Amino acid sequence: MSRQLSQQEIDAVFQNTRERAAPEQPSTRFDFRRPDRIPKSQIRAIHLLHDTFVRNLVSSLSVYLRSYLTVNLVSVEQLSYAEFLEGLPSPTCLVSLGLRPYDGNGVLELNPNLVFSVVEMLMGGTGKTASALQRDLTEIEQKLLDGLIRIILQDLRESWKGVTAVEFTVEAMETEPQLLRVLAPNEGVVTIGVEIRIGESVGLMNIALPSIVIKMMRQKFDQQWSVRKTQANDEEQARFLARLRDASIGLEARLEGLSISVRDLLALSEGSLVAFDRSSGSAVDLLANGRHQYLGSIICAGSRRGFLVDSVRPPAGQIVQGRTNEVVVPAVLDASA
Repeated sequence: MSRQLSQQEIDAVFQNTRERAAPEQPSTRFDFRRPDRIPKSQIRAIHLLHDTFVRNLVSSLSVYLRSYLTVNLVSVEQLSYAEFLEGLPSPTCLVSLGLRPYDGNGVLELNPNLVFSVVEMLMGGTGKTASALQRDLTEIEQKLLDGLIRIILQDLRESWKGVTAVEFTVEAMETEPQLLRVLAPNEGVVTIGVEIRIGESVGLMNIALPSIVIKMMRQKFDQQWSVRKTQANDEEQARFLARLRDASIGLEARLEGLSISVRDLLALSEGSLVAFDRSSGSAVDLLANGRHQYLGSIICAGSRRGFLVDSVRPPAGQIVQGRTNEVVVPAVLDASA
């Protein structure tokens, strides 16, 4: 029994065939809320900058707390402000930072393990806590931390001086992350994680800086790289020059410009006259290791012959007018020269 397919059935057959034949295309997620991210080169520069900050902080905190400690840079990442807050413990010590002369605020966070160890050391203890404390800071404890925060911000300010002058100031202090609303939740931030170990206690310090402020400093980072590159080139040139100062150079005064054939040369004898294509007042070339460097004239320097430098020989296509240097360079010259 024959049966004709309807147009809908025919379209369905072709549709299934195309779906089986077409390979699956991988999907790529793109967050349109944060389309503009900081380039990796600038992130690397921020990493190097905070390496310096960590080294300075070790010395400063060791003197302040009168104890041996270690400070390590853990990470430099790009996150949204909401993601940054989600990774913080509650309660904790949060400080809102002013970034003058730039608009916006940064955030400094000190974990409870670190905070209570420092407070105990400032009160005369050893810094060892019996257990992890999960409570808010009292007003007295917050006042005791003012000195610690002041030292951290001072070292942070000194480290950023290499790029730009930023005045980090304390504007507010909170204990609950969700209550410190200094940035929009979806705004990008650059987070710097630092691990501080005091004796047996280990705590994290986190710093969050707005991405928009970092982007405004991009030209400053480029200038810093250019200055470092120029300084490296200058130092390299000075090092090579110091090595070359004691090197020996052979000097030779030569009057050039005449060419004759071998036949004429063999025909020369005593009394022969050779006509040069230069006048008697023409400058003589002084060669340094075979290279034309100066123009001048042969003179007598005491009992020896010397060379009076009239000018530096101009490069090809360049004319130097007047005398640029006049130095008597004693040199032993062959009488035939």
